[in-house]
Amino acid sequence: MNQKIRIGINGYGNLGRGVESALKQNKDMELVAIFSRRDPESVETLDPSTKVLHISEAEKYKDEIDVMILCGGSATDLPEQGPRFAKLFNTIDSFDTHAKIPEYFSAVDEGAKSGNKTSIISVGWDPGMFSMNRLLGEAVLPEGETYTFWGKGLSQGHSDAIRRVEGVKAGVQYTIPIEEAVNRVRRGENPELSTREKHLRECFVVTEDGADKEKIEHEIKTMPNYFADYDTTVNFISEEELNKNHSKMLHGGFVIRSGITGENTNQIVEYSLKLDSNPEFTSSILVTYARAAYKMNQDGQTGAKTVFDVPLGHLSPKSPEQLRKELL
Repeated sequence: MNQKIRIGINGYGNLGRGVESALKQNKDMELVAIFSRRDPESVETLDPSTKVLHISEAEKYKDEIDVMILCGGSATDLPEQGPRFAKLFNTIDSFDTHAKIPEYFSAVDEGAKSGNKTSIISVGWDPGMFSMNRLLGEAVLPEGETYTFWGKGLSQGHSDAIRRVEGVKAGVQYTIPIEEAVNRVRRGENPELSTREKHLRECFVVTEDGADKEKIEHEIKTMPNYFADYDTTVNFISEEELNKNHSKMLHGGFVIRSGITGENTNQIVEYSLKLDSNPEFTSSILVTYARAAYKMNQDGQTGAKTVFDVPLGHLSPKSPEQLRKELL
């Protein structure tokens, strides 16, 4: 591919910053501009020469950007921005509210088809790479069970939930897989595990002056959809300790398929990640799939897609001939 793929970034938080960094490692791509809801003058990019524009300017660039990478959040940003931007650009996003993926897919699909664009949604490591490994494991070992464990790592969504509790000034939450549960799966026992039996949640919280710590702890531990179904520990610490010991965005996890072949032969497939930076790794996946979205659109494949719809060869800058020679 001689012509570089022209990339736009919408949203410049941890994810957007990671995308800017990842693009420097992908020589077949170039960054056209970053779009933000903030005042462009206030946005400090990794490369001072990068063009920063207000999000309202994005439509003017629809003929200058091949793929727009959407770096907003899944709660409120992407449900509105995904379908809207899909009409104008080929897009990539990391929508990760698993239960709402079908309706989000439909909304983005309608937008993308109306503009003859290609939008790959829910790209990342879960959903994303873990999803692919769940599918592969299930297809290869139809008789068996799939287990997904997350952590140990800092969960951005659960940390946000902590910070919404009244009296909390700052806080983070770590998801921790229960070692015995992981070991039972690896031994091929195929256990039935409840939510509580798979993961622990550990919180580190900085409170406002005079806040009721007992009330805060109770509210966190009983929070539906986040903590109520888990054994949760709440630790109260100083702001200095939080900044010193809990600022890294480490994460990781496992997908394990445990099944049988033949009469009763045990087979176990495991895929694991250990990440020093969750947002930087996710950003690298987004950039990889931007290449695929561009290629699929060139092939006339429009509408919404997921990682299940993308040929693996489209992720690589290498030619099919190179891939067959070097990696097959």
